[in-house]
Amino acid sequence: MKSFAEILAAARARGPKRVAVAAAADQAVLEAIALADREGLCQAVLFGDSEEIRRLAPTVGLDLSRHEVVHVTDKAEAAAQAVARVRAGGAEVLMKGMLDTATLLRAVLNRETGLRTGRRLTHCFVLEVPGLDRLLLISDAAFNVAPDLAGKAAILSNAVSLAHALGIEEPKVAVLAAVEVVNPDMPATTDAAALKEMGARGEFGRCLVDGPLAMDLAVSPEAARHKGVGGPVAGHADILIVPDIEAGNILYKGLVYLAGAKVGGVVLGAAAPVVLVSRADSPESKLNAIALSLLV
Repeated sequence: MKSFAEILAAARARGPKRVAVAAAADQAVLEAIALADREGLCQAVLFGDSEEIRRLAPTVGLDLSRHEVVHVTDKAEAAAQAVARVRAGGAEVLMKGMLDTATLLRAVLNRETGLRTGRRLTHCFVLEVPGLDRLLLISDAAFNVAPDLAGKAAILSNAVSLAHALGIEEPKVAVLAAVEVVNPDMPATTDAAALKEMGARGEFGRCLVDGPLAMDLAVSPEAARHKGVGGPVAGHADILIVPDIEAGNILYKGLVYLAGAKVGGVVLGAAAPVVLVSRADSPESKLNAIALSLLV
């Protein structure tokens, strides 16, 4: 897949899925569900203050007759019930409503009642960048603050799984750093070199991993030629693994707000995909995130 139009079409073709929304009494969240409903992507189970949900639904054009509303006023309890619904098979996707991410994650990571799989939870953004002939995946720009080598390996593995779900059979992975040479004083470069070796051993499945690579060398064939950097990944990366959350957050927001990229994101590593939407997200971004989660 090379665009969100293709992602939406593929999600639509699979038929509507059930989305459990924790603390759903929020206009931005209900707007996202309304958009997905109109696209034929989902039916929702809305956990939250039922009176407030019913008050807000008409303001965003959401027809509640097509969805289930479960009254619960405590946000932690709403998260627990939404997770329980997914765990029991009553929904395929978990979505964050008007509650702290930490509250939702506590329910997801509960050892007895959560959605643990033994894999690390990571977040991956998918971007459609104007002028680029492919989708670009960036991870982790939202969850893992300063991952060590093991953390980066989990981030990379989850991103590769998402790329496969998007039909990218052998994704090219660039592990980013400020420079393209290994410098013991720059941990991002030594981690990148280690991840490259792990990729060569097949530890991440079918993919090609290279690093350290600076951003220009990861996405620009011309820059790679000028600097004499070869290999199948340089200039053609599908996945960018960032050294820390600051670098990733700045990179993805720069592409969205300065380059006009379309974006959607999903949390990976749990027993079901998790959708996080923000009030600052555009309606299109919210729809993209839901569609993306349905393909995982």
